[in-house]
Amino acid sequence: MPLIRNTLLEHQGDDQPAGFQALFDALHNPEAAARRLAARGLVDAPGGSTALVERLEEESESSVREALITSLAAIADVTAVTALIDCLRSEDAALRNDAIEALKTAGSQHPALIQDALQDYDADVRILAVGILESLKHPDVELWLIDLLEHDSHLNVCACAVDLLCELGTERAVPALELCLERFPNEDYLRFVVDLAIKRLRGESSL
Repeated sequence: MPLIRNTLLEHQGDDQPAGFQALFDALHNPEAAARRLAARGLVDAPGGSTALVERLEEESESSVREALITSLAAIADVTAVTALIDCLRSEDAALRNDAIEALKTAGSQHPALIQDALQDYDADVRILAVGILESLKHPDVELWLIDLLEHDSHLNVCACAVDLLCELGTERAVPALELCLERFPNEDYLRFVVDLAIKRLRGESSL
């Protein structure tokens, strides 16, 4: 094992194609430690995100998956961010949570992909995407949330959007909040959080 570790660390400092090829090959090494080091070393490799994504689809060792996701977040190209969004569909809670944390940083490089996730066919993905928006710090986040309140058919998606608007929205969101109540007229919890959000956005609440 030390021999594998030392060899991989040497390749991490080698910017020649042969050095990167050794890391690509090591992604399929039977030893988890070797795969983990390879995942970390491929951040600067041409085509690294594609190889990391392919490995992530097969990887079962949690520490290696964490390294793969960390490297994908560091690369943050379209391939990497798309793969991280796809992880939001996973039934593995740890993988989903790692992807969420990664997207809170990597998502800012491709905000349009996060916006697309807000329109995903899977309501759970939309809910998780809403949770990423606060960290995105994009100037159109409020508009994206307003659009959800006006058009999304899933109650829980709208409730999550209301919660976030309460934190970062402005008074321009009030009409959409009122419309949301009309769209879901018999939901007591939604009425409570919408009323709270409207009061806060109008400066009527210190919460």
